[in-house]
Amino acid sequence: MLDNPLLQYVTDAKGNVASVIIPWPLWEKMEPKVRKLLDAEAGPKEITQAAGPLASFDELMQFWDFKYPYSPSVTCPHCQATTADWRNDPAQPFVLTNANIGGLLVFYCRACGTTIRQKHFHKHMAVEHTTPKE
Repeated sequence: MLDNPLLQYVTDAKGNVASVIIPWPLWEKMEPKVRKLLDAEAGPKEITQAAGPLASFDELMQFWDFKYPYSPSVTCPHCQATTADWRNDPAQPFVLTNANIGGLLVFYCRACGTTIRQKHFHKHMAVEHTTPKE
C-alpha cells in the first residue's frame, strides 16, 4: 500500500498515515468521483431557524408599507417544494436565513438546499434562487 510511486504518504510523529499527496494529473481524474463520495457522505445540510432573521422579519412586518399585502407563501423554483405559510407549516420546509427592513427575505429549502430570495419592492415582489452545487 505505501509503496506506490505516484503517491506520497504524510505520516504523524508515530508513523501513522495522516494524509496523501496526489499528483495533479491523477487528482484531475479522481476529483469528480471523490466529490460525489464526499457529498453523499455529508448528507443533506441541516439548518435550524435562528432568532436573528426572525427578529428582522418581525421588524419588516412592523414597518411594511408596500402597495400589496404580505404573503407568507414560499415555493422552491428548483424542486417545487411549497408552503402556504412558512412560519406555521408543521413540516417547516423552509428556513428563513436572512431578512432586512428593506424587503429582502432569504429562505433555505430543506428538500434540496436551494436558496430562495424574495425581493420585495414598493409595487411588486421578485424571486431569485441559487441551486446547490451538484
